[in-house]
Amino acid sequence: MSRRRWPSAVVLAVVLAVVLAVVLGGVLAGLVHPAPAAAHEATTTAHAEVTGTGANVRAVLDLEYDLLMKSAWLYAEAYEAKERTEQLRQLQINRDAVIEYVTGRFAVAYDDKPCAPTTVGAADVRVRGKAAFAVLTLAYTCEGEGGGAHAISSALFPDAENFVHSTETIVRYELNGKKGSAVLVAENPTLRIGERQASHQVWEFFLLGAEHLLFGLDHVLFLLALLIGARGLRDLVITASAFTAAHSITFLLAAMGVVEVPGEIVEPIIAVSIIVVALANLLGREEDRLGKWRLPVVFAFGLMHGLGFAGALDIDESGSWELLLSLLSFNAGIEVTQLVVIAVLFPLLVLLRRTSAARWAVAAMSVPIVAVSLYWFFDRIPLPL
Repeated sequence: MSRRRWPSAVVLAVVLAVVLAVVLGGVLAGLVHPAPAAAHEATTTAHAEVTGTGANVRAVLDLEYDLLMKSAWLYAEAYEAKERTEQLRQLQINRDAVIEYVTGRFAVAYDDKPCAPTTVGAADVRVRGKAAFAVLTLAYTCEGEGGGAHAISSALFPDAENFVHSTETIVRYELNGKKGSAVLVAENPTLRIGERQASHQVWEFFLLGAEHLLFGLDHVLFLLALLIGARGLRDLVITASAFTAAHSITFLLAAMGVVEVPGEIVEPIIAVSIIVVALANLLGREEDRLGKWRLPVVFAFGLMHGLGFAGALDIDESGSWELLLSLLSFNAGIEVTQLVVIAVLFPLLVLLRRTSAARWAVAAMSVPIVAVSLYWFFDRIPLPL
């Protein structure tokens, strides 16, 4: 009985339509929006750390600088400022407009009574990855006796402003002995301290991890490059396991503040990791220069990718062990999504290898990956002005 063969034209059409769409989409995204880690071109994440004992609280907000200045409806000279000195000057000049915007969209209540916000000190600017974030400190004066409950709400950077979409606000809190974290979104914008169950927190950070992998184009391209170079299911399982173990180790260590490597080092190396693996695919199986070093190389690069994942949460202060549940949930979201990507793409690649166009298709997929990664590499190298 002859073995049934898949029509080459059909397989090639299906595979290239799916896989090359991802790659070419990556090319366009990389060229049009070369953001750090290319993870948040169309959205943003706000960060809030809320602390306090008794009724009054203190909130430290990290908000993407240029987006904040646009949302406050300031002129281009404000949101286009690139130098830290000029950004600080613009924050000072436009202090009232910025504070009005932030306090109008980030609120704290105590026993359902709104707390009155006031600014504490001058605004600061710090870098997350390669994006500048404005750091604002607010003190909230709340009326009420001890024993009440706080509620934290965020409507920062909504879709209606048309600058970004699907904004998430990661809240870390330590209020009256209760510590934890939550992700606030438009559909669920309020955190009532003490009411959310642990299962809800797990699900929030699981989804955040899944989104970070799917929208983190460099991580997706690295995974795609690994899939293209896998010789079979066993080779794929071993390689993917090494990558998973490596980035899980450094993700947890970095997010807990045990290991700290500047983003200026991590981001270019992540780009290099994609280039190396994609080039190895172009060399072909017989000429694969990585050879027996493929697994150690993948593991080493996985360590760097873990540091990149940790940058999404930026949890690095002492005492972060209370946030371990959030970290594990975030990592689980990454891993499950990674498995889904593998489950969808690998069977298509297996079918492709049964056609005469296999070698050409590998080159067609690998060349754009190398091109985009080279662009990211040079874009991420911190050059003195």
